[in-house]
Amino acid sequence: MSWIDIGSIEDIPVRGARVLKTRMGCVAVFRTSEAEVFAVDDTCPHKQGPLSEGIVHGKAVTCPLHNWVFSLETGMAQGADEGSIATYPTMVENGRILISADALQARVAAE
Repeated sequence: MSWIDIGSIEDIPVRGARVLKTRMGCVAVFRTSEAEVFAVDDTCPHKQGPLSEGIVHGKAVTCPLHNWVFSLETGMAQGADEGSIATYPTMVENGRILISADALQARVAAE
């Protein structure tokens, strides 16, 4: 698997997000209170809310428009809500966030 360096973990506030713009849309990159990093599609499938502006709690994010909750690990909607968002493998190495180039390329190929 090949990886792309997208910045320092310090560039993302604790329980916050930054947006990575790609040719096929935006990816939200989240940092949890445990310094874990997750990357998912930035658009909620319900009403297209910007998930990067949502509230991060544990390993989940709540959409700012209609309070749908998504697992940052699996992308699945939680509770009574249905649907999912794409997730992208990430890792932190020496304080740098790396995202899977292969997963991003697969996203482009699928569109």
